[in-house]
Amino acid sequence: MLILSCPSKLQLLEGILRKSLPQTLSVHGAVMHINRGNPAGHEVLVDSWPNFKAVLTRPHREVAKDDSNLFINMYAAFYHDLDAYRTLLQDSDAINWAQTFYILGHQDGILEASQDAAATKQVEFSPSSYFTYLNPDPNKMRTRQLDPSLRLSTLDSSHVDLLNEKWPYGGSEQSRRYLATLVRSFPNRCILDGNGLLISWGLFDPFGALAHGYTLPEYRGHGYMTAVSKVLSMHVHASGYPVYGNVALDNVHMQNINERWGSQRLSPLCHFIYHAPKTATINI
Repeated sequence: MLILSCPSKLQLLEGILRKSLPQTLSVHGAVMHINRGNPAGHEVLVDSWPNFKAVLTRPHREVAKDDSNLFINMYAAFYHDLDAYRTLLQDSDAINWAQTFYILGHQDGILEASQDAAATKQVEFSPSSYFTYLNPDPNKMRTRQLDPSLRLSTLDSSHVDLLNEKWPYGGSEQSRRYLATLVRSFPNRCILDGNGLLISWGLFDPFGALAHGYTLPEYRGHGYMTAVSKVLSMHVHASGYPVYGNVALDNVHMQNINERWGSQRLSPLCHFIYHAPKTATINI
């Protein structure tokens, strides 16, 4: 196992991962962030260099101080060789198996390797899978004209409590700190009403995905989410990021919206794989 910290090597890794999109989407997004200031405090592990066979991103140990914080303790994985990834996954220097954490990735082997590792380490294992939608040209997203009383803006710290209240996984102090970090450190866009009150928003996450989009129920049906998503998507696309998001398998409404936006559903699913010591409590 090697921690890849040299800036030139990380830039080279980014280019190599880009050639393997879309299977590398989550790892590629994390590496792009690392190469642009590292706002999430992540680092990169490889089995070898330069001819690596497996890549894992993780939070720095000084960032992942809370063993129960699933909003921080998140890894992303990609492999060329599944056996090399299995070996990396079993390495206690690579994974802190005393923590509750997620691993995410767009390869079925990542799911299989986690299941085997969880059995060996005798920890809890619970996977969730999502459709991934990739938008090749967000400029083509069709939007309605906004009412002149509304304005596009960016989120600030005063909005975090509302985001935490409306997010299905929110409501805790951990989720609030996570959302505050996203608002402070990553691109976002929102719509404010004539009184400056927040009505619709979208964020960008530590793995380069569009996430946490929401419109207050009383304002739905007017295309506000599309307007927010287009402006945010064009911004991150201009910065070189692939424009993608993950949608729950049963969220047909959001799947239909993505299709109207011109996004393409990818064949590999994105797997979010939960691991925890058997005595742990889920804090989301």
